[in-house]
Amino acid sequence: MWKIKTFNELNTHELYKILALRQEVFTIEQKRLYQDLDKNDFDAIHVFNYENNEVIAYARVFLEDNDVVTFGRVVIKKSHRGKGLGNPLMDKIMQAIRDYFPEKEIEIEAQVPVKGYYEKYNFRTIGKEFILAGSPHIKMIHEKIN
Repeated sequence: MWKIKTFNELNTHELYKILALRQEVFTIEQKRLYQDLDKNDFDAIHVFNYENNEVIAYARVFLEDNDVVTFGRVVIKKSHRGKGLGNPLMDKIMQAIRDYFPEKEIEIEAQVPVKGYYEKYNFRTIGKEFILAGSPHIKMIHEKIN
């Protein structure tokens, strides 16, 4: 079941499962050491698919200081990859942006291997590749959506 919630709407079980998935993928699977928990979680809109007591897909959406909206921590549980969750997750991210941050430009820092995926959703690259948390990334933008 897809859910879109503010931080204060999350129950403790959902929050635990979200953080466990992020750690499982970004720290352990991708072998990256960085501070995953940050102040953005408190202000973010959390988009996730919760099935059988597990969070199997997740992203967070929030407004940055420069008044653009961004999203990140986009993740699908390894056991559920290749099962068609990517497009519904992206659709829910865009829905959250329309509902919570209408008329805001979107700016993301995408991992380079998934740049083409975001281009299918009308994101375009700006600037050059850079390293973030040990992985190559590229800045991408999307026009305001209603």
